[in-house]
Amino acid sequence: MRTRLTVILMILLSVAGICNGQRIKDIVDIQGVRGNPLTGVGLVIGLSDTGDSTLPSQQMLTNILRDSGLVFSPTDLSGGNIAIVMVTAELGPFAREGSGIDVLVSSIGDAKSLLGGILLPTPLKGLDGQVYAISQGPISIAGWSVSGDKASMSKNHQTVARIPNGAIVERAEIARFVESVSGHRYITLNLRNVDFSTAEQIGISVNRFYPDSSLVVDAGTIRVQIPDSIDDGGIARFIDEITQPEVKVDVPAVVIVNERTGTIVVGEKVGISSVAISQGSLIIKIKEQDLVSQPTAMFSDAGSTQVTQDTMLEVSESDGVLIPVLKTVTVSDLAKALNAIGATPTDIIAIFSALKKAGALQAKLEIM
Repeated sequence: MRTRLTVILMILLSVAGICNGQRIKDIVDIQGVRGNPLTGVGLVIGLSDTGDSTLPSQQMLTNILRDSGLVFSPTDLSGGNIAIVMVTAELGPFAREGSGIDVLVSSIGDAKSLLGGILLPTPLKGLDGQVYAISQGPISIAGWSVSGDKASMSKNHQTVARIPNGAIVERAEIARFVESVSGHRYITLNLRNVDFSTAEQIGISVNRFYPDSSLVVDAGTIRVQIPDSIDDGGIARFIDEITQPEVKVDVPAVVIVNERTGTIVVGEKVGISSVAISQGSLIIKIKEQDLVSQPTAMFSDAGSTQVTQDTMLEVSESDGVLIPVLKTVTVSDLAKALNAIGATPTDIIAIFSALKKAGALQAKLEIM
């Protein structure tokens, strides 16, 4: 029995016909504005017999107690109330000394759960080995765990936790996004999805506000000169002004197929050239023809003759012959027909692959 179509098919509609475009700030990143990863090895205490039984956690606790003037041997601390963890965070591009940042705490031993634990003060270092923040505090796993002799149940991952604002910034790493070249100041906009057409649209939009200030370097880079009339205190307002306008984002002609999940994503500009398709007993016929519209008002010069296009799609599951297609139609029309007859994901993937092989699919086909 043929199953109904379970594939998720997204037709990316043209931004010109459906919406007003996308704000520049939503499709670009400002070069130099980024975070920096921080890491540290810490110790969680206060666990209810769900911690580590490994020697490294016992040695780490012994070292901490020794700094407090207490001398123990690792074998003296054999309980399961501690866990050695990896603490990670991201130092934001504008984080200042004294501000708080979120941290993630992940067990690196054989702890069963970090529920109810408290992280002891842990220095967080950057890749340069410098300490940028200190983390500590009660951790939250946003879940629970219960168990009995024969069964257990838990919600969420028990060995990964989070501490909101759990680290205090000790050393700032302020982003440097203004570049000075030959006495002029520049900022660089990097497109998240590189495209020459979209980059050119951004350059044109910026030049409307500040003529001859932008230069499209390549498909993903637009360099903008900051006018000399704008002082350092007005740079933020300048960036906000040039990134607020909406531009038309050009969607590439691409078909992405995920065979594992049966997901197909189709760009709106994808077209199909003259072709006839037969997949097993499934036959798809696509045809376009021009129709002439002639005004019929008598004794009147009103109106004019117009040529319109009519698309005919026919899908059947009976045996038949291939019928040639005269013109190009869109994948959107083909997708509607496939959904209507309940084609399986396997059928659709095979059809798109065959279309590409035949040279009839006017798009890039990416199979994940």
